Amino acid sequence: MTLAVCADVGSTYTKVAVVDLAGGVLAGAASAPTTVGTDVLHGLDAAVAAATVGLGARDVPWYVCSSAGGGLRLAVIGYEPLVTAQAGRRVGLSAGAHVVHVAAGRLGAADLTALRAARPDVVLLVGGTDGGDADTITHNATRLARARWRRPVVYAGNADVRAQLTGLLRDAGVPVTDADNVLPRIGVLAPASARAAIRAVFLRHVIGGKRLSRGSRFARLVRAATPDAVLTGVEVLADTLGGDLAVVDVGGATTDVYSVLTPDERAAGPGREVAGSLWRARTVEGDLGMRWSAPGVVRAAVEERLLTAGEADELGAAAARRAADPAFLAVDDDQRAVDRRIATLAATVALRRHARGAATGERAGRDLRDVRMLVGSGGVLRHSPADVSGQVLTAVLADHAGGWALPRAAAAVLDADYVLAAGGLLAEEHRAAAQALLREHLRTH
Repeated sequence: MTLAVCADVGSTYTKVAVVDLAGGVLAGAASAPTTVGTDVLHGLDAAVAAATVGLGARDVPWYVCSSAGGGLRLAVIGYEPLVTAQAGRRVGLSAGAHVVHVAAGRLGAADLTALRAARPDVVLLVGGTDGGDADTITHNATRLARARWRRPVVYAGNADVRAQLTGLLRDAGVPVTDADNVLPRIGVLAPASARAAIRAVFLRHVIGGKRLSRGSRFARLVRAATPDAVLTGVEVLADTLGGDLAVVDVGGATTDVYSVLTPDERAAGPGREVAGSLWRARTVEGDLGMRWSAPGVVRAAVEERLLTAGEADELGAAAARRAADPAFLAVDDDQRAVDRRIATLAATVALRRHARGAATGERAGRDLRDVRMLVGSGGVLRHSPADVSGQVLTAVLADHAGGWALPRAAAAVLDADYVLAAGGLLAEEHRAAAQALLREHLRTH
C-alpha cells in the first residue's frame, strides 16, 4: 500500500486517518487527546502510532491541519460595512479563520484600540474596487503603519495602490502579504488569492507564534487551518457529486456550517449581491457548541422558539454543567439524551442562520433548496449510534418553521470516519485519492 497520514490537531482531540493513496481507502484511524499543555506533538505522535499499528507505515508523508490554540483569529478592515468589509469577512471565513473583528471606514484612535483588543493573528485589509476609491484604504494602511502594527497583514484591496501601500507597510516594519482584490468589481467576489495568502500567513506566522510545540517540526507539518481543510474537502465532495451540498459540524465551542452551491442565474440581475456571491462558503456560530458554548445553544433555541421557558430552565442547567466541565462525557442514557437534544438545537439554529444569510451577511440568504446531501460531523455525532445521529440530521431537514427553504431531496449522511478533513488535505497532491475516499465514506447506505 502507498500510505499517507492525515491528521487534524484539534483543540481537544487529535484525529488521524491513514489513507491508501492507490484506491483512496481508509487503512487505519485513531484519536488521542491534544496535548496543548505540554507539546502538541506528543498527542499527534501517539495518535499516529495507534492508527498505523500493523501497517508498516514508515517514511510515509504526513498531511496535518490544526485548530489547536484557538485556530486562526482574523480581523477585517474594509471601506464600507455592507460591501468590501462584508466581502472580506466572507473570504476570511472561507479561509478557515475565526473572524473576531470587522471595521469599516477610516480608522480612528478608538478603532485601533478595538482592533488591538480583539487580538487578531492576522488582519485582512480590503477596500475599493480596482480603479475605485483609494482614499479610505490608503488612510487605513497609513494608520496601521504609524501605529507600529506588528501582526501580519494581508492586503487584498484596490489593485491600483497595492504596490504603494504594501511598500508603505513594509517600510514601517509591518509583515504584509499582498493578494488580488477580493472585490475587483461591484458584485464580483474573488476569494481564491486572498484565501491562499491567509493560509500562507497562517502557516508562516501563526502556528509557530502560538508556541504549541518546541522546535520547528510541528510548524513544518501543518499545511492548513482545520476549517480551511474541511472546506476544501467539502468542495471536492461537491465536485464529485456534481451538485449542491451542505455540512453541519457540531463542535465543543462552535458549530460550523459549510455549503457549496452551483452558480446560476442567481448571480445576475438587479437582486444580485453588491458584495458578491460566495458559492463556496463557511459560517461559524461561536455561541453554539456542545461544551463551552452549550448555554448559548439554550439561549438561541429560546430566541428561535424551539424551546419553551420551562424546557429551557431544565436544559439550561445541564448545559451549564457541560460548560463548567468541557471534558464532560455522557455516560448514561439520560446524559446522552441531553447531548442529543443540545446537538439537535445547535445544528438546527446554525443551519437557520446560514440559510437566512444572518451568518453569511447575504441579504437574500443562501438558497439550499437544491442541496443533494446534508453531511453531519462533529464528535457528538460520530460517537453516537447511527440511528441517534440520523435523528439529529432528520430534525434539521424537517425544520419547516425555520424561515428558510428546506432542501427538496437531500440525503442525510454522517462523517463517521472523519474523512472530510483528510480529503481536503489530500486534494492538492492526490485529488483522485481524495475523491475516492470521500465517495466511499460519505454516501447513503
